[in-house]
Amino acid sequence: MMLNMLKGKIHRATVVQAEVDYVGSITIDEDLMDAAGILEYEKVQVADVNNGSRLETYVIAGKRGSGMICLNGAAARFVSVGDKVIIMCYAQMDQDEARGFKPHVVFVDENNHVSRLTRYEKHGLLEDTGLTCPPCCLFSPVSGNILTIGQFCSREETP
Repeated sequence: MMLNMLKGKIHRATVVQAEVDYVGSITIDEDLMDAAGILEYEKVQVADVNNGSRLETYVIAGKRGSGMICLNGAAARFVSVGDKVIIMCYAQMDQDEARGFKPHVVFVDENNHVSRLTRYEKHGLLEDTGLTCPPCCLFSPVSGNILTIGQFCSREETP
């Protein structure tokens, strides 16, 4: 049996734009997508903390470092600029894989830049992934590219 499990989420990001006259989707800063393990065109669920609405749509990558969170098309009717949203993606896993899996959780600052990365533990407690350095450390000091989950630098590698 396959289970639908939380794979990753961006917690309490601020809606920067809501564009009704667009085909559809949510535009998310690509840095946030990478940190949460969300792929372009992946289905996500969006929960608006301010009004309680929930919707499903797909992701379009926004400019890296922009902090962009924009609901497009019909989804724009469910949010207001300035609302806090939780963006969640899911993965199908068998029971054995699901038992050991911990989703990636991305907390953002007031500009929608990564401020903390965690993994869920039992009973809703959070466990840091080891990212204790500033968000600039999400980028490889060698290539300048964003690092993926599991590749975060240590303090010794920080430029």
